[in-house]
Amino acid sequence: MSRFCLPRDIYHGKGCLEELKNLKGKKAILVVGGGSMKRQGFLDKAVSYLKEAGMQVELFEGVEPDPSVETVMKGAEAMRVFEPDWIVSMGGGSPIDAAKAMWAFYEYPEVTFDDLCKPFNFPELRQKAKFVAIPSTSGTATEVTAFSVITNYQTGVKYPLADFNITPDIAILDPELVTGLPVKQVAYTGMDALTHAIEAYVSTLNGPFTDPLALQAIEMVFDYLPASYHCNMEAREQMHYAQCLAGMAFSNALLGIVHSMAHKTGAAFSTGHIPHGCANAIYLPYVIQYNAKDKVAAKRYAEIARRMGLAGTSEKALINSLVAKIHEFNVALQIPRTLQEFGIQEDEFKEKVTNIAELAVGDACTGSNPRSITPSEMEQLLICTYYGTEVDF
Repeated sequence: MSRFCLPRDIYHGKGCLEELKNLKGKKAILVVGGGSMKRQGFLDKAVSYLKEAGMQVELFEGVEPDPSVETVMKGAEAMRVFEPDWIVSMGGGSPIDAAKAMWAFYEYPEVTFDDLCKPFNFPELRQKAKFVAIPSTSGTATEVTAFSVITNYQTGVKYPLADFNITPDIAILDPELVTGLPVKQVAYTGMDALTHAIEAYVSTLNGPFTDPLALQAIEMVFDYLPASYHCNMEAREQMHYAQCLAGMAFSNALLGIVHSMAHKTGAAFSTGHIPHGCANAIYLPYVIQYNAKDKVAAKRYAEIARRMGLAGTSEKALINSLVAKIHEFNVALQIPRTLQEFGIQEDEFKEKVTNIAELAVGDACTGSNPRSITPSEMEQLLICTYYGTEVDF
């Protein structure tokens, strides 16, 4: 038996942030990130709408990019003191992901982080609060997914938390929130959305409910990401919806080893954090080459290429066209082609790659990848992504 789970309500369209004033409750805690929502006036709007709904409002501000276990625990403590019946999170993937984890610790203080790291092991939520997610970037789709990614900076490892319990009750997709996105963020989040859709389509858990969403999302990214990057606001709006469709697909079909690799390399190197969408964009073409050795995956990659109108009649030619198209997008979006080009030092990469490979194989996303992979194969694959060599194993 399979399950398909989405938020009960998804509001979309310019100005739909106003839907907050129709919530029914007594107290709302608003979880946000580093300040962009405040600077652009959206935080004040959200607070005003919640107060118009008759609620007492408290803010939890300053959630960092790639939120830490420590931030999650601080937020959960703030919730236990305030006792909200609505948790509202607005911003990029980081504050929404953090708020999802805070939610679990708020309702179940005795739960440990290790407990939540086991896939689909969350206790039953909504005992104290419901959840509203309002994305201000167009990539993670965490507003419609059963996932949260939390970083343990003591170990340098990102942990994907997975459970249908943390699928938000309400998602509010207001395109006005993404009009001010920096173009680099447009590039990274757009390629994150593309990776979500492609991985969902070839996942071992793909199905008739997820396939149409994944294909539509891929088509919309191909159509709108370049224009969105060049500040066309109509394209920005369509990308905001495309990434949500991709999220609906991967939340139910799951992902693959592009994400396994991104999770385990994002905070691994001393030269600096690799933004998640940037890591996905670098790894995606190499993973397609690796997975295409599997007959079922090869057929599905070719289907994507054919649907997108890419060149080729044979399966191999179509897959090559898909890989080339992704490289073309990375060039146009000024995303590095390799980890070496990104700036990771060769000596440190060589020192850490074996351990990173083992961690990546153990990542929760590896299980639904269409082709199995061993730690030694993962190490080879990471080496290909470092030097830009073709994957031929």
